Amino acid sequence: MAIKNADRNFIERVFEEAYQKGLSAAPSGHKADYIPELAKADENAFGICAMDKNGEFVGIGDIDTRFSMQSISKVLTLSAAIEIMGFDEVFSNVMFEPSGDGFNSIVKLDTVSNLPYNPMINAGAIQIASMLADNVSFDNLLDFAREFCHDSKIELNEPVYRSECETGDRNRAIAYLLKSKGVLKTDIEKTCDLYFKMCSLNVTARSLAGMGLIISNDGVNPFTERRYISHENVRTLKSIMFSCGMYDRSGEFSVKVGVPAKSGVGGGIVCAARGPLGIGIYGPALDCKGNSAAGVAAMEHISSSLNLHIFD
Repeated sequence: MAIKNADRNFIERVFEEAYQKGLSAAPSGHKADYIPELAKADENAFGICAMDKNGEFVGIGDIDTRFSMQSISKVLTLSAAIEIMGFDEVFSNVMFEPSGDGFNSIVKLDTVSNLPYNPMINAGAIQIASMLADNVSFDNLLDFAREFCHDSKIELNEPVYRSECETGDRNRAIAYLLKSKGVLKTDIEKTCDLYFKMCSLNVTARSLAGMGLIISNDGVNPFTERRYISHENVRTLKSIMFSCGMYDRSGEFSVKVGVPAKSGVGGGIVCAARGPLGIGIYGPALDCKGNSAAGVAAMEHISSSLNLHIFD
């Protein structure tokens, strides 16, 4: 779907309707307060935007409010890892199966498999961070994030980063468990520091629309024609986002929305819709699974109204 002039009025009306549905759903959610800095967000904030390969843009609400990526950064780190180290190396260290458990669960890691179930949950992302930590610097990943999101103003949110470090004992426990199983081979503090920093990158809904656009455009920036991810790796990335990107609500989201997506407990959702079309959302009031309550409601309406489901 392209945002053409002939369709603009209809598309803008769909986004306005989606925005209202999101606002109605937001009061059912709650901010992530286990990371103290995230509890400071305005739970009434909400924004949606979309960008197509011609640079056409639709946005409504708080689309330029800065917030931390949190788990959306797992898309960036997985993209970097499979490009640098290759498919076989990455997926000999982490699987690509939906876990069916909470994003910070250690149950299956401790009782079922030595390998994390997928790179979109904390255990998998920590393992990916351990693989990157000895091969690429945080500054290089920051530059990658800025280019991938068409946003040169992305920075490390220092208060969120400090808050992550101070309250990240469960993530350190996951790292130690991986280390005890012989899976994680890099220094634990170095691994966790990179993981916390990537989660603490400040983006906007507009940034996420840019990210989604590159993913939906087969890994190529349509404005510069620079390729960031190979075709084969984009296919892998979108498949994992589709099956695992919305925590343990991924199955429901895939059925009702049908778009590769990744959420974060900072309130963001990035979607890579066919068209190509990138959609970015910010709404910090989260449902019980950790996804933006407003964002999920909005995406259900957008996908249904614009026929974005991959099986339509």
